Parts: sequence; structure tokens; C-alpha cells
Amino acid sequence: MRAKAKRPFNLKLLPIGIVLSVYLLFILRSRSIPSLSPSDSRNVETTNCSPTFTKIPSPLAQAVIHYTASKITPQQTLKEISVTSRVLEHKSPCNFLIFGLGHDSLMWQSLNYGGRTIFLEEDEAWIEQVKKRFPMLESYHVTYDTKVNQANDLIEVGKGPECTAISDPKYSMCQLALKSLPSEVYEIKWDLILVDAPTGYHEEAPGRMTAIYTAGMMARNRENGETEVFVHDVNRVVEDMYSKEFLCEDYMKKQVGRLRHFTIPSHRNKLNEPFCPYSLGIKQ
Repeated sequence: MRAKAKRPFNLKLLPIGIVLSVYLLFILRSRSIPSLSPSDSRNVETTNCSPTFTKIPSPLAQAVIHYTASKITPQQTLKEISVTSRVLEHKSPCNFLIFGLGHDSLMWQSLNYGGRTIFLEEDEAWIEQVKKRFPMLESYHVTYDTKVNQANDLIEVGKGPECTAISDPKYSMCQLALKSLPSEVYEIKWDLILVDAPTGYHEEAPGRMTAIYTAGMMARNRENGETEVFVHDVNRVVEDMYSKEFLCEDYMKKQVGRLRHFTIPSHRNKLNEPFCPYSLGIKQ
């Protein structure tokens, strides 16, 4: 989630443009402003010579100011961010769960303005640092007990009956299920889930095995409807392998760059439905 390298200047403007687009949608959804004749306009209340129509909400204004002044660009590319932002455009305000707290977190919360966005982060010190700057972000510390070098063994465990049975991850018998997340995470019906953490670029890192599995199980265990699940960094072995195995290739809507988008239906009322539908191969 945290960007390390500086990217081209046009990407720096991306969060600003997206946040402003959300604001315009907010205006269109919230009210329809009638046209005023010259005589009518004289009767409109004004403050500092400006009509008192809906102004940009404070959280969105903060996001625009932050990304205008920031020298750090988002880790995802324009095309990758656009995949998730297009879904948010149709679904927000909604419930959005994100594994990872990064420099793009304020953008994601702004795109889901009016909804609930929760961030799950492995680095407690980083959470405190971010909270000082953006206390409005709802984030929780999560501990992972896996390592990337266990990925091959754990994927075999994940194929067992205790891991393919549909259940609340909190009470699952599967070794891959995250069982100690904040209670809110299990209670909320998530519309979108983005897996962009924990760290997974070296052998001793926790890896995203449990995050990907748990995201898929939350989607299947919801009472009804569908969950949009996004996995970043699928160019890496673990993210590639686990997203195909536990989010299922036939549930994949598209892949853009290093990001995959899956739409996973509820399995609660279809307990005889296979964990993954028959796969004919990954879509490009």
C-alpha cells in the first residue's frame, strides 16, 4: 500500500482528479439545482458574493489539498486505480474493506464518501503515524502468523474440506482463515474488498495468503448478493496463485496491470455449489 518510488507527474494528479469527480457525482446525486433567471438570482442568499449552494464537503476538500501538496504518488497505476474507482462510482456509498494502510488510503475513503471504509494494517507504528495526519481514517492493527515461504504448503491445506466449507471466517476451522480481526469486520456485509497487504515481497514476510482466502470466504458467506474483490500485485507468485485458487478464475471480471477484479456471489443459500465454478482459463 505504501508507495516507495516516485512515479511520473501525471500520476500525481490522479487522486485529485478522481476525488473531484466524486464530488461532482455527489452534487448530482444529492440535489438538482434549477436554472435562475437574472431577476431570481438577485434573491439568492450570498456569502462573500457566492451563491450558497452545496459546497465541497470537508473530507473531500482535505483529500484534494493533501494530494495537491504531496510529493508521493499512489502505488497503483492510473489504469489499475480506475478499475476499482469505476466500481465505486456505481456502488458508493458502500462498505469497503481494505487490507493495507497507505499513501492512497485518503483517496479510497474519499471515493467512498458517505460509506464506511476500514483499513487493516500490519504495522502498528505506521497506523499511529497516519492517524496523526488523518484521524478520520478508520484503521485497525492486524497480526499475521504466516510467512511467504509457507505458501506452497498452505495452499494444499486450503483445498481441504475444512477450508472449502462455507462459514464465518471468525469461526472457521481452516488454518488460512483470519480469526482475530476486529468484530466489526465480521459483522459488516462488505460490498468491496481490496487486498493490497500485508507485506509479501520477501520470503520472511507474512504474505497475502490469509488475506486473500479470508476475503473470498467473507464474500461467499454473506447472506445474499455479490462482493467485488480486488487483489493487487498479482505479478507475484503468491498473489497470482492464491487469487486463482480461492477467488476463482471464473469469478474474475478482468485483469489490468497488476490488479485483478473478481465478483464473488454469496454461497450461503447454495451450499451444494462448488467452491469454484468450472474454470476454462483466466480472462485477459
